[in-house]
Amino acid sequence: MTIRISRLDTAQPDFDANLMRVLAFEAQTDESIDRVAADIIADVRKRGDAAVLEYTGRFDRLAETTLAALEIPSGECLAALDNLPEARREALQTAADRVRAYHMHQREACGGAGYSYTDDYGTLLGQKITPLDRVGIYVPGGKAAYPSSVLMNAIPAQVAGVPEIIMVVPTPDGVRNELVLAAAALAGVNRVFAIGGAQAVAALAYGTETIPAVDKIVGPGNAFVAAAKRRVFGQVGIDMIAGPSEILVLCDGTTDPEWIALDLFSQAEHDELAQSILVCPDAEYLDKVEAAVARFLPRMQRQEIIRASLTGRGAFIKTRDMEEACAIANRIAPEHLEVSTENPERWLELLRHAGAIFLGRFTSEALGDYCAGPNHVLPTSRTARFSSPLGVYDFQKRSSIIRVSEEGARVLGKTAVELAEGEGLEAHAKSAACRIRG
Repeated sequence: MTIRISRLDTAQPDFDANLMRVLAFEAQTDESIDRVAADIIADVRKRGDAAVLEYTGRFDRLAETTLAALEIPSGECLAALDNLPEARREALQTAADRVRAYHMHQREACGGAGYSYTDDYGTLLGQKITPLDRVGIYVPGGKAAYPSSVLMNAIPAQVAGVPEIIMVVPTPDGVRNELVLAAAALAGVNRVFAIGGAQAVAALAYGTETIPAVDKIVGPGNAFVAAAKRRVFGQVGIDMIAGPSEILVLCDGTTDPEWIALDLFSQAEHDELAQSILVCPDAEYLDKVEAAVARFLPRMQRQEIIRASLTGRGAFIKTRDMEEACAIANRIAPEHLEVSTENPERWLELLRHAGAIFLGRFTSEALGDYCAGPNHVLPTSRTARFSSPLGVYDFQKRSSIIRVSEEGARVLGKTAVELAEGEGLEAHAKSAACRIRG
C-alpha cells in the first residue's frame, strides 16, 4: 500500500517556502472551547466542591455526592503497586529510579543550596533557592493512561523538594488505572483526586473546600485542559501549552531503514497532527525508508492515525550534506531530535535547538518517553528555540540575597543617589543618602 509523504530538497529554489508549509501549524484556541473553559473556571471559583462534583458527574459519569469521596487514598495507590504483575512492576520501578537519578544530578547542577559571596566592601550577595510549596499534576485519563507522565511530572517536583504534590486524573465511569496509581505511589505524590477537565485545573488553581490551591500546574491534557491552563496562568504557574508531538531524525544512511520507519511511526501514532520528519543527504536512503514505511504501515494498530500524520505533516528532506542537515534541524527546532549516524557526537556541537537529542542508532525516542531518565515533557512547535524540558528548576524559585555592610552603604549609596536623582525619584535618593552619612 503506497503512502504519499512530502519530499523536499534543499537544492530546489522553492525549498524554503515548502519547508514553511510543512512546518505550518496554527495553535488556534477554539472560541467555543475557551468560552466553556472560562465558564467552568468561574463556576468552580464561585461554588467550589459543588461545581467540581457537578462537572465530574456530567463528563465522567460519576455519582459521588462529596468531593472527598473522589480522593483516592494513598493506600489504594500502594495496593495498585503491589498488585502489578512482577515484570510490569519492575519496569515501572526501573523507570522511576532512572528518572529520579537523572533529576538528582540536575538538582546538583542547578546549585540546589544556592550560593553567596562577599565583595571588596564587605557586602554579602547571593541567591537562595526554595522549592514551591505545593504543585498540581494533571494526568490524562479516559481513552489512554499515562503512568510515564506521572513519573516525569512528579519526580522532578519531589527531587526539587516540593513538600506537597497533588495529582488529578479523570476516571470516566469510575475506572481507575492501576498502573497510573502505582506510578503515583512510586513518584511521591501526596494526594490523588479522581477529577479531570477544566474543572480540575480550576480547583487546583483557586482551591475548593476539599482541594487545596497549588502554586503551579503541570502535565498534559485535552483542548479544554489547555484552555483552562491559559486562563489560570498568572494565578498559578504552568509548565507550557504543548502542541502536537514531533520527531526529526537526522540520518547519514547507515542505520537500518526499517528502524527509522518505526521511529517515525512512534510519533505519528500519537495524533493526526503529530509531525515526523526525516533529513538525510542520501536520496536512495530516503527511498528505502519510504519503502519500509509502506511495508510496515498496514501492520500497525493505529495505521489510520499514522497515515494521516505522515501524509498531512510528515516530510523527507534531502540535503547537500550532514552540515546542512544540522542547520535544517536548528531551523525546525523539534521536540525530539534523533541523530542516527556514525559518530553522532560529531554533530552535537552543531545542534542548537531541540527539546531532547538522542545520539546514535540504538537511541530510539521511545526510550526517552519511558525510562531513559531525562524528562519527556518537552517544548513543541519550534519553542525549543527558547524553551527547555520540564525539570527540577521548574519547581524551584530563586530569591536574591543582599546584606550591605556599612562601608558598602557609603560606596554604593553614592551610585544609587546619582541614578535616583537622574530618574527624578527623590525618596530613593534620600533613602540611600541617609546611610552615606551614617
